[in-house]
Amino acid sequence: MSSIGKETVLSGGCSFTYGNELSDDTGKNYSSKTWAARLNDTVAGNYFCVAKGGLGNSGIARRVFDYVANRKEEKIIVVVMWTFLSRYDWAMARNSNLERTRWATITPWDTNLRQKEVENTIGHSEPVMDEFKKRQHLYRETGIGPFADSLYKYAANQYHEAYLSWKSIVWLQNILEKKKIPYMFTLADNSLFYNDKKPIHKEDSLLTALYNEIDFTRWFSFGERMMGFNQWAKMNEYPYATTHPLDEAHQDAVKLMKETFLKCLKN
Repeated sequence: MSSIGKETVLSGGCSFTYGNELSDDTGKNYSSKTWAARLNDTVAGNYFCVAKGGLGNSGIARRVFDYVANRKEEKIIVVVMWTFLSRYDWAMARNSNLERTRWATITPWDTNLRQKEVENTIGHSEPVMDEFKKRQHLYRETGIGPFADSLYKYAANQYHEAYLSWKSIVWLQNILEKKKIPYMFTLADNSLFYNDKKPIHKEDSLLTALYNEIDFTRWFSFGERMMGFNQWAKMNEYPYATTHPLDEAHQDAVKLMKETFLKCLKN
């Protein structure tokens, strides 16, 4: 619950915003040491996070919208770190173990074909691997696993994923502007907009038009070609846990982001 007179800085994103593997990660609550929580310190507001590890861009937009739509009396500032293209947000048949009994995030790692990659990437971290196995068991039990196998085998592709992600970004952007909620967007990886060094928006006129609807004056990027936080942290050789940069990267990222953040609030 917010204190009277204070804004709530609301953050949305995936594990880079939730704070997986940071020094205060207990697995039970979001971190207070992420880039988003540290940005909140610059305005001394309340802080609330609707990010979740593994979320895709549609899920990020959905969870931020769900919060702002149901907090009409609250003063809110929104910060979002958009994520990789290859994740889907799907409303499934109701199950008590799914998010709000309905929603599932589906990633390539949920398929049988990618299990060797999963083991090679996180297998050396027992806590991370245990969490993944719990997720895998739930997804097989609910039928999401077989659905993921079919989705990524027959239907998933970069073009459709870019379309869904950008549509979610524009949708959330327009809602925040309509509600006069200050916001700043950033990104974890520039594969959101680039296929290697080739701009995805030049694929055809539809993607060009959708891309042009995004208000990039309210974005922060970490370098040329919309470099993302994770790319920047790797390039600058910050310490990593299993798959996430540690506290130092988040702390230094805020030093770069602060000016753009304050400018977005002012505007």
